[in-house]
Amino acid sequence: MSKKPLSLIEGRVSTTLLRFALPFLGANILQSLYGAIDLLIIGRYCDSAAIAAVSIGSQVMMTLLGLIIGVSTGCTVLIGQKVGEGDKEKAARSFGSAIALAIILAVVITPIMILVASPILGLMNTPTEALQYAKQYLITCACGIPFILGYNALSGFFRATGDSKTPMIFVFISSCINVVGNILLIGVFKMGALGAALATILSQLASLVAALIFVIKKGLPFEFHASYIRPVPKAVFFIMKVGIPLAVQEVLVNFSFLLITTMVNGLGVVASASVGIVEKILGFVMMPPMAFSAAVTTMAAQNIGAKQPKRALSGLKYGILYSSIFGIAITLAAFISAESITGIFAKEEAVKIMAATYLRPYSIDCILICIVFLMNGYFNGCGKSVISLVHSLVATFVVRVPLCFLSIERCAATGTLTPMGWCMPIASVASLIITCIYFVWLIKKGLPAQQARLEANAES
Repeated sequence: MSKKPLSLIEGRVSTTLLRFALPFLGANILQSLYGAIDLLIIGRYCDSAAIAAVSIGSQVMMTLLGLIIGVSTGCTVLIGQKVGEGDKEKAARSFGSAIALAIILAVVITPIMILVASPILGLMNTPTEALQYAKQYLITCACGIPFILGYNALSGFFRATGDSKTPMIFVFISSCINVVGNILLIGVFKMGALGAALATILSQLASLVAALIFVIKKGLPFEFHASYIRPVPKAVFFIMKVGIPLAVQEVLVNFSFLLITTMVNGLGVVASASVGIVEKILGFVMMPPMAFSAAVTTMAAQNIGAKQPKRALSGLKYGILYSSIFGIAITLAAFISAESITGIFAKEEAVKIMAATYLRPYSIDCILICIVFLMNGYFNGCGKSVISLVHSLVATFVVRVPLCFLSIERCAATGTLTPMGWCMPIASVASLIITCIYFVWLIKKGLPAQQARLEANAES
């Protein structure tokens, strides 16, 4: 490679984590712009039905993306631990297993997603006005699944080796193409939701092509042969051990939001569009804690391999500090200027006002998840991703979904989404309690990173 990747096992933890996390943040913000730009341009050129179609279709794709990210994280942790150990041969073979797994998933998931698109939209109680648009959007986006899998496999590898800047460049290229594509296909050619989907998959293809060109031109930091691209059982087992709980967590959490969207769809197209707008906004502003969480995962993984568990724990502390600064600022901005923020994405006054009633209470979640996400990142880097699944299931299906179901009638009576907005931070409080209890228990037993490293070695 042109530049030596950042070492996460030496130097000051505070500055090393920040340097590694900022490109994560930049990439995540750019990636989040995909959906935001779709919705922004759709909101300016199309009606509420098109807005609802894109927001509903995007939520389905986000559920699928959660599965991909979970498996990708498992790959990152495995490769990161081998890099920390200094074992280039095992790192190369782990990378080969990750590529093979991505190919298998692409072959299996893509046709299934295309076939089940219509039934899913029907089960979601998609408004009649938006149904055809949503179907076009979802089926078209499903064709881009191989590109998403390929890009995530390559980006996970770069980040595992300490290079978080290169993936940001790929996402920047993709975002530029997405912006131009949306303007042309939606604004000029009036293709609506279908245009948004086409712009999305073209941008995803661009990011994958850019990553492949980079690898071919610059090479890898270790010797790699095509014969390495095969699913080595031990490597796949470790990837699945870490990745499956995360994938299940992401899928079920996103599924819960699909259930919530289904409930809201019963309130009409304005409410449906309002929820879609707020989810896009908060998906964007929650990027900082997500970036620091991913950075902490890689830092923990590398330091486990390097036998430095205390350094991994220090990374967690600084990650919580940095992300909390963003979380507090975002919450204050939402409470002060909710209508101004939602008005960016909606030209209809009714949608703007209703979305603001949902955004204000929901924004409190931005502070709580700063701790929850970072704890998850640390647990994942230690190879203990099951706890992330456990607390997410409790918060989602014991707290969030039941509370939202109970709040629907109140929302209908008041003509606002405020009651439902409060359900989100309440659910995060449940997650926070469980993660803190588990963390204290682990610390009392001794730093978990030491045990996690022994487990990883046993599986390799």
